[in-house]
Amino acid sequence: MAYLSKVEYETASAEVKQAIDEQIRDHGKITNMKLTLLHSLPAYHALMEWFPLEETIEAFLGERAVNFFCYAISTENDCLLCSVFFKKILDEEGIDFSNFSFTPQEQVLIDYGRSIVADANNIDPAIFDRLKSFWNEEQIVAITAFATIMIATNLINKTLQIELDDYLVPYSKRV
Repeated sequence: MAYLSKVEYETASAEVKQAIDEQIRDHGKITNMKLTLLHSLPAYHALMEWFPLEETIEAFLGERAVNFFCYAISTENDCLLCSVFFKKILDEEGIDFSNFSFTPQEQVLIDYGRSIVADANNIDPAIFDRLKSFWNEEQIVAITAFATIMIATNLINKTLQIELDDYLVPYSKRV
């Protein structure tokens, strides 16, 4: 059970109502996490930087690689909500993460994401060598910043025990 309530549209401030309306307009729905974050607009806005950063890295990684990266981070971080969210995406693409043949670029992203979560102070230098063989320093910084926002999202969901959105529940049995 979630520790905090979700913001109720009817009693929300004008700014929060605007944020809810924008989410629904842009994404067709608003998630439990976002409705919880909207108790604090600065917190909400900080974590919504995930989207522009996702667009930045998706431009050079591709959508599939970004989804693999997010899933690897979320499962390593034991975040049920985010793991299930990305599991749904992978399932819809017909991808079984456990038995998939990743490209070398995808594999290094998965290894990097898991390493950041496991022990960011002791990432194997060979992972950085592999990253540098595919991407420049600006891109590696963007990838790393995106990972940190993904981890922050994981931590918000775990710490506040934000409940799975109804549309994710059927996928939770397959994580």
